[in-house]
Amino acid sequence: MREEMLDIIDEETGAPIGVAARGEVHRLGHWHQTFHCWIYTVREGGIELLFQKRHPEKDTCPNLLDITSAGHLAAAEGPADGVRELEEELGIKIPFAALQSVGVIKDVMVSPGICDKELCHVYACASDRPLHDYRLQPEEVTGLFWVRLDELERLFAGELSRITAEGFLSEADGTKKDVVLEVAQAAFVPHESHYYRRVFAAVRRLASGSA
Repeated sequence: MREEMLDIIDEETGAPIGVAARGEVHRLGHWHQTFHCWIYTVREGGIELLFQKRHPEKDTCPNLLDITSAGHLAAAEGPADGVRELEEELGIKIPFAALQSVGVIKDVMVSPGICDKELCHVYACASDRPLHDYRLQPEEVTGLFWVRLDELERLFAGELSRITAEGFLSEADGTKKDVVLEVAQAAFVPHESHYYRRVFAAVRRLASGSA
């Protein structure tokens, strides 16, 4: 299968300055663009964020809790093209116009053989859709979990050592098993701290109707 081609982006201007295969982009540490969408809900007076659990065979951050839905933008694509990730990974269709912009956030993650420098086009979307209505992409996502925003903020600030995540895991036959996890910060994909702070603050504003 032909490797996905990505725009190489100038860090300062955000303008495309070339095109390279995804593997080369990650190997050489070129800046490139991604689409991120965080689904949130408000219930019982609290804000909750929806995390996906990454497949254990992913080449980066296997088995960790991550952004509700995210993916690379291919060469010549813009943020609006990223909504396909919601349908591919979660089986839901949400029009781009329904998403609330959080902004563009720089995020760098380094692991053996990979220097992932992303200009993340980040969006949020309020939804009270029942978890079992989502249809997961089995080779990418193995579960979905709601986590309370106030607990997340305290966990990432070092005020709590573990918090609760409630949701489901997909069994090998596709059935969904409801589970409650007790998780530490190490259970989450290690996006840069400023990334999480900005997302948490933006979702809190959006959920309160002040944005």
